[in-house]
Parts: sequence; C-alpha cells; structure tokens
Amino acid sequence: MNIIKILPITIIIFLVAGCQETTDLAQKQAELKQKKTELNDLRNSITSLEAEIAAIDPEFAKANRRATLITTIPVEMAKFESFIEVSGAVESRRNVILSAELPGIIEKLYVTEGQAVKAGQTLIKLENETLQRNFQELKTNYNLAKTMYERQANLWEKNIGTEMQYLEAKNRKEALENQLRTINTQIQKTYIKAPFNGTIDLMEAKLGMLAQPAIPLIRIVSLENLYIKADVSEAYIGVIRKGEKAKVSFASLKEEFDTEISSVGQVIDPDNRSFSIELQVPLLPYELKPNLISIVKIKDFEAENVAIVPTNLIQKDNHGDFVYVVVMNSETPIAKKVRVIRGRTYKNKTMIEEGLTGEEELVDEGFREVSEGINVNVVDESII
Repeated sequence: MNIIKILPITIIIFLVAGCQETTDLAQKQAELKQKKTELNDLRNSITSLEAEIAAIDPEFAKANRRATLITTIPVEMAKFESFIEVSGAVESRRNVILSAELPGIIEKLYVTEGQAVKAGQTLIKLENETLQRNFQELKTNYNLAKTMYERQANLWEKNIGTEMQYLEAKNRKEALENQLRTINTQIQKTYIKAPFNGTIDLMEAKLGMLAQPAIPLIRIVSLENLYIKADVSEAYIGVIRKGEKAKVSFASLKEEFDTEISSVGQVIDPDNRSFSIELQVPLLPYELKPNLISIVKIKDFEAENVAIVPTNLIQKDNHGDFVYVVVMNSETPIAKKVRVIRGRTYKNKTMIEEGLTGEEELVDEGFREVSEGINVNVVDESII
C-alpha cells in the first residue's frame, strides 16, 4: 500500500522537474541572446571611441593601430533578373495505348517493340474467319437480292407486277447492303492499325492471346508533338501569363533552350494548390523523350543598371541592413558601415534599392571580423 501511494507523488515530482528545466532553458537562451547583443553594441562603442580618440591623439592612434586582413570586391552595377523555377516534364500529344475494339484471338503480329511505324500501318490482326464466312454468305444473298430487284424494277417500269413486289425487292436489297457494311466494319476492326506516325514503345500483345476491349496491347509514341508541362504555385497567379518567355533545361542532358508559355491552366489543383502551364518545344538537334524531367525558369522581375551585391555580405543589426565598404581615412584604409535597403534576391545575389552608388569597394573575405572605423589591410584573395 505504501508503494502505491509513493508512485503518484514520484511522477508529479518528475513532471514538475521537467517543466522547470524547460523554463530554465528558455530563460538562459533569452539571456544569452541579450548578452550577445550587448557585447556587439559594446564592441561598436569601443571601436567608435578608439576612432574618435585616435583622431585627436596621434600617439594613441599609433599605439592602437591594427589592421584586419580583408579582400574587397566592387559593387556590381548591372541588369538584375529573378526567375520562378519549377519542375516540369516532357509530354507528347501523341502518346496512346491501343486496344482491341472487338474481342478476338491474336492471329498475327506485324511489328516489334522499338519499330517505327506509319499512320494506317497494320500492327495486329485478330482471328476473323467466322466474320469472313458470314460476309461471303451475305454477299451471295445480296447478289441474288440485287438481281431480283433489278428485274422487278424493269417490270415495274413496264407496269408489270405490283408496287408491293417492287418495294419488297428494293427493301431486301438495301437491308443486305446495310448488313454487308456492318460486317465489313467488324472485319476492319480485327486489324489494329497505327493512328499516326510514331514508334512502338511497348508491346503487350502476344500470339494466341485473347484480346479484349480496354486491355492494353500496344503503346505508340510520336516525338513530333512534344511539350513541357509544369505545375506552378497559386502564389504566382497574375504573374504567369501566356506568351511569357522561359528557359527549359535538362540536368540529365546538360542542355537547355528558350521557349514561351503556350497555355496557362484556369483551375487550381486542390491537392497541391497549383495550376498547370504548358511550354512549346521547338525543333531541337537532340532527342527528348516523354516523362523526361526538366527545370523551367520563368522571369518574374528585371531592373536595369542597379547595384547588386552578394547576399551573404549583407548584415543586420538593430537599425536594419548594412554592408561594410572600404574608405580612406587620411592615408589609412578603414571599414565603414553603410546602411542599405535591399530589394529582390536571386541565386545568392541581392539588388540594393538604396544606399550604394556603385563606386564602393565591399569588404568580402573577413567581413565578419571588421567593425565601424577599424583599420583594414586589403590583400589578395589567395592570402586569406
């Protein structure tokens, strides 16, 4: 009984201790963050004071002069472009699976996998002996009915015989004509033919196999009507339009080509919240295959002659974004903090909207080691 009473108390003690540890950790993390901020502010204050004292007291400047090794890069003034990148796949408008329209035993196979075929070429023949016999029997009956009709028609023109005899002969002939057309159509359906020029991509049919409607027998693919299909997030509604220029690349082929959007879907897929786009595939000197994965890049922004800097060189403090540039203090190069307003970012490059003129030299290697006003020694990048 004593053990049963002790167990709940023990569990409560452990839970309280666990909660206490979680609270302590959060407090310590918050305290550490605050101390780091205070340390950074203190370092900046010390550096500023040293710079001010050095400007007044040359001896102090000589005693405390130290230079941090850095490399620099110029601010790039150029055209900035950003792109939407999505994954797509090559598809064919002529990629079909053929099956039999009528049930029947496969009697002959005229093609093999990988073979090129022409539109209308016979690929498979189903057994149709019974249909052929029925056709010949109907044809014999039709020939007799046609002869009887022609004779009756001649007699009717001479007012010999009754109108009913003439109509019965005509009706029998026409009924047999319809039956012949029907059975001939059925015979034609025992020959499975290529609907267009293409290549036999898959062959499921085998001699002696019972072919049934809707059971796949042959896949035929044409590489003449290819296009790229991709899904784009609904966040880009209004940005993606028909006729927009795009680049399509294939990692497996190390190839790319320029094209444009030929179609934009009007329905959002509820599963992945995206809409589909299609892009034209021009005549290419290399071969593409359906389902080949591609990367589609669609330009969504561009600006001419703007300042562009590596994104990693932009730092942030309590007052906003800044970069370090090198300026001359008398004859000594020092680091100067320049406030900037960043624009769009793409491929580790950021457009600067305000703060840089394009004539600055940015602190590159060693940028995390410098602070406002510190002496710097610009060296060749290979030394750092």
